[in-house]
Amino acid sequence: MDHVDPNLPRHDFGWYSPRLGMEMPIVRYGNWGHPLLLLPTAQSDLYDCERFLLIRAIEHHIMAGRVSVFSIDSINAHAWMDDKVPVPEAARRQALYSAYVEQEVVPHIRRTVDDPDVRIGISGASFGAFHAANLFFRRPDMFDTLIAMSGFYDLVPGYSRGFMNDDLYFNNPMSFIPKINDPHTLDLIRNHSQIHIVSGQGAHEAPHASKRFSQMLWDKGIWNNLDLWGHDMKHDWPTWHRMLDHYVGEKVGW
Repeated sequence: MDHVDPNLPRHDFGWYSPRLGMEMPIVRYGNWGHPLLLLPTAQSDLYDCERFLLIRAIEHHIMAGRVSVFSIDSINAHAWMDDKVPVPEAARRQALYSAYVEQEVVPHIRRTVDDPDVRIGISGASFGAFHAANLFFRRPDMFDTLIAMSGFYDLVPGYSRGFMNDDLYFNNPMSFIPKINDPHTLDLIRNHSQIHIVSGQGAHEAPHASKRFSQMLWDKGIWNNLDLWGHDMKHDWPTWHRMLDHYVGEKVGW
């Protein structure tokens, strides 16, 4: 079976990132519609969303011009998911990855869609949801919609192991979001954004992490949609197929 419809417009691109010191590819699906950036799970690469049929699950929305999807590589294999990397270095690499997205990927997407001010949707599952939420709340001027699926939102204490510095603090949503006080930033998040925190309740899911994150946002006065799916929805690609199809197709106001 083809991973995507052969008629689906697909564009591979990439460049050497001076921040990360490595080649970083990017793939785009579709030519029209609201831009959506997908972040990979765990140690996956940019093509896992295609290999595991997440793109196929939403390609009818892409073909209809509702959304144009961009997918990039993760930094996890070189940071949080490599036990040989010391925590301070993993935090430094995480900060560099955020800068790569904000200062390289977002400008590329804006050039590609010919809109220098467009705010981009962002989504991911599992560890990808962490990265999506981190980027969304760091830069709401760049991102207008968060679809976080089956995620966790706190590197403390499991990944941080008791360490904290600015690199970690400002890339850990449960740490920095409660301290956001800039009125313009809060207005963008509260009144000009969509926040969807979605989780199954089946095998290997962690709905408690989504509940905790949602409550923290409510405590900050930030509206969010906490959507817990059934106990038959396990931590796996078929769950994320249904979730992303539902949200891109019916829930987000693009």
